[in-house]
Amino acid sequence: MGSILNTGVKCMSIRVVIAGDHQLVLEAFAETLNNANGLEVVGLATSYEAVVPAVERHRPTVLLLGESTMGGKALRAATDVRSHHPKCGVALMVGAATPSVVDRAVAAGALGVVPKNARLPQLITTLMGVAGGCLTVDPSLLRPVDAGDGSLSVREVDVLRLTAGGATVKEIAGELFLAAGTVRNLTSAAIKKLGGRNRFDAARIALEHGLL
Repeated sequence: MGSILNTGVKCMSIRVVIAGDHQLVLEAFAETLNNANGLEVVGLATSYEAVVPAVERHRPTVLLLGESTMGGKALRAATDVRSHHPKCGVALMVGAATPSVVDRAVAAGALGVVPKNARLPQLITTLMGVAGGCLTVDPSLLRPVDAGDGSLSVREVDVLRLTAGGATVKEIAGELFLAAGTVRNLTSAAIKKLGGRNRFDAARIALEHGLL
């Protein structure tokens, strides 16, 4: 990758791998992000097959994927990385951030979604949020899931889905890049909405109603 990557150690830097189709575009993008305080681009991937190896080799904090790149396999790449390297957050750059696009991205494991027409500060904020394990998406684009008289958020569905699989609060927190306290708050909200006796009962109700 030549000299376009900053190989010096930055204090508290967020390590980023960028994935897309065009080497020259990625190199220019890397130069821009390397000039942002707190970011260090450590690797590039120009094909679907190169994404997971790049994450394994460079151990980034965040993977930034182009949603419309890699022959339409970007979402699959996000899921692959989430499965094999759960500590690496995934941010998706999309043509248009719509509720359906955000739904697919979050379902694939992305924590951040940013439109291609966003300004650089928004992208940097998204990367930093993802690096911190936060779901960094415009709240208006997160469509609720019907749950009787209330509604379940995307994150509440994720928590209940993992609960139904027998995961502990600690395991759920690690899987979703959330604090344990946040998982408990999401669980409590879901229990209240579904009228469950506890988190496992809430997960059962959600399963029976086809919400997971």
